[in-house]
Amino acid sequence: MMDGAMQDYPLTLDKFLTHAAKWHPDAGIATAGAGQAGRTLRTGYAALEQRALAVSGVLQRHGIGAGHAVATLAWNTQAHVEAWYGIMGIGAVCHTLNPRLMAEQLASMVVQSGARIMVCDAGLLPLGRQISKHAPELAHIFFIDEEAPLVPENAGRASVSSLNAAVAQSQAALPEWGAFPETAPSGLCFTSGTTGAPKGVTYTHRSSFLHTLRLLQSDVMAISAADSVLAVVPMFHANAWGLPFAAPAAGARLVLPGRHSDGASLARLVVEEGVTVGVGVPTVWLGLVDHVESAGIELPSLQRLIVGGSPMPPALMRRLEARLGVKVQTSWGMTELSPLGVITPPGAPERSAAVAGRPAIGVDLLLVDAEGRPLTEQRGVEGHLRVRGAAVLERYLGEDAAAVDADGWFPTGDLAIIDAQGQVRITGRAKDLIKSGGEWINPAQIEALVAALPEISLAAVIGAVHPKWDERPHLLVEFAPGKTLSDDAILAALKGRIASWWMPDTIQRLAAMPLAPTGKIDKQRLRTEFGPRLAAASEATQA
Repeated sequence: MMDGAMQDYPLTLDKFLTHAAKWHPDAGIATAGAGQAGRTLRTGYAALEQRALAVSGVLQRHGIGAGHAVATLAWNTQAHVEAWYGIMGIGAVCHTLNPRLMAEQLASMVVQSGARIMVCDAGLLPLGRQISKHAPELAHIFFIDEEAPLVPENAGRASVSSLNAAVAQSQAALPEWGAFPETAPSGLCFTSGTTGAPKGVTYTHRSSFLHTLRLLQSDVMAISAADSVLAVVPMFHANAWGLPFAAPAAGARLVLPGRHSDGASLARLVVEEGVTVGVGVPTVWLGLVDHVESAGIELPSLQRLIVGGSPMPPALMRRLEARLGVKVQTSWGMTELSPLGVITPPGAPERSAAVAGRPAIGVDLLLVDAEGRPLTEQRGVEGHLRVRGAAVLERYLGEDAAAVDADGWFPTGDLAIIDAQGQVRITGRAKDLIKSGGEWINPAQIEALVAALPEISLAAVIGAVHPKWDERPHLLVEFAPGKTLSDDAILAALKGRIASWWMPDTIQRLAAMPLAPTGKIDKQRLRTEFGPRLAAASEATQA
């Protein structure tokens, strides 16, 4: 008997936009204009596909083909999405750059990727030019989103021109998309570097395609054609959590804020575009609810907020659900996971800020001890979290050694507990643990208790060198607008709930908690700014 066969249908990312253009042509993208009075740009998926195909043609005429990296330095806009599909559709690699980093750091990433072309927001051209001075292979910069004057030859190594003008002037036939294997690289994103030097993570078409299908499941993001999705998470942060793929795949509208993610700008977008689902880090939604409360407005279309990137303060979660009438879905992931690891289902009857969620099909979890040995019991005990799956990193860019163990498990660096229902609670970062008197203190447990106070917006605990105990914990807090608490009141929330020797030695009040480029609390900066001062104070006390 001869076996039957299925069609060879490569899982390439261009198919998402092609599908949306054919079956959801009038749905599409809305991009906020510059400033609160700026005009919102709206485009259907059919028109977006034609624009992206034209971008592919421009890139090909500049020598870009399969396997070549093209850097992007831009905000969440329609033009950036066009560049994504234009790059990936011809098999080139979209290398997203974080404009909140230093030029020298970004140039190092460009050198590693070998990008010869950059697509750059016109407002970011000064940074793009600085990058080109340190990345000699970067030959040309196309600017997008608004017109900008050409720069003198000595303003950087790369020549500069308008991508929009190049598209408008193109007379060539539109190229074919998808003529490459599904295992070809599609994207490159560097880790945030909050716990070490940034490392490059290379995604493939297959891995991101499967990741997208996982996002669309009903117990994951559950995005449908009826949704209008506000993607506040940056496109340079782990592929905007996959939203530029998931929205067109489902036929949902994709709403992009440009560079403006303040509460007033987001509230306006939610109202004007009928946003039903918002996706971003907790600090973004803190700004939104602050504005809603101060302006006395309502956001009736908004149904869900999907949060990740950093722990959700319990008080903020309660405030968002009560004031905005939304359901908050907590999640956890990493750049190395494409990035989703676990998420709370949208219909979960009980939600907790302490719970990150459950894994969906396509990703698996394992708890191990400090030496990497699997724990005998996987439920109800704390362990070092490892992950494997079709969209999980195997090795970093430029490294020969695999980043996984012999069985394919990737060590996340996180500590976690998995309960009897399979819900994951991230209990801290292994690198954040504070060793005091030979015993470990977990900052995340202290932070969660303090952040649960309604007066506290953000809380962070860092360790500082101590002459007797090696390290001691110190608490830093940012209060909610118009709120304050005494040290005794804050410490009272910890008494009886943590060991007495875990109690922070000091409490530092901050006008604004420093945030990393991805919106997480920047502990590296806190340690740099406050660690030596706190260590000196401890030494003086001992003296």
